[in-house]
Amino acid sequence: MAAPARSRVRLLTAAATVALAALSLTACDNGDGVRDEGASQQPSKSAPADGDNGKNTSAGSTTGDRTGSGTGAGSGNGTANGATATKPKPRPASTGRTDPTARVTCNGSTVKVTAQSVSRPVNHMLLTVTNTGSKRCDLYGYPAVRFGEAQSVPPVIEDSQPQAVVSLPPGQSAYAGVALSGGDDGGGSNGRTEKTLEVFFQGRNTNDGGPGAKAALPAKGAYIDDSLKVTYWQQSMSDALAW
Repeated sequence: MAAPARSRVRLLTAAATVALAALSLTACDNGDGVRDEGASQQPSKSAPADGDNGKNTSAGSTTGDRTGSGTGAGSGNGTANGATATKPKPRPASTGRTDPTARVTCNGSTVKVTAQSVSRPVNHMLLTVTNTGSKRCDLYGYPAVRFGEAQSVPPVIEDSQPQAVVSLPPGQSAYAGVALSGGDDGGGSNGRTEKTLEVFFQGRNTNDGGPGAKAALPAKGAYIDDSLKVTYWQQSMSDALAW
């Protein structure tokens, strides 16, 4: 009987020991568990993440600054280059003088002359001069007409003088009237019929304006007498036939 009793005591003692050990382990696990949970939820893990985000944000700002600087430099250079490219070149000051090579004196080498009989005024002829050259030409004074083999130049009608020299652009025409004879009253003398006509021109400072030009007369010729006169060169046909 003593052996069973001892065995029972040992079992109880072992059971008590096991129970105490279990309680001790439970207490230790709970303490460690609280500490472990505190360690697993430390903000130090998330703080670096926030810090990294902050660094990334800062890096983004730096990138933005670099982009802004690059854009500003590009715009500045583009504007400077554009202004340089479109800057007008300075022009020389005008002296107010006309280039003498831009215009010439009208003469037989630069114009064509035609002669036309008119009904009014009677016994008159119209001379038409057309600039056939490539430059503007000036008609000075009045035409020095030569009918046939005449040795003298007919006088000009002084009242017909225009206010300015007649100037002809290429292709344009000017006019002069020719009073051929004294009219129906027979005021002229030494009347005759001529078959040829040559027109000479005056220069700016001298009577020599260069070569003359021949103008064809009507088939029947032109009747003239000693009262033959001419007008100054005129800009319009009506002015040429007004005398």
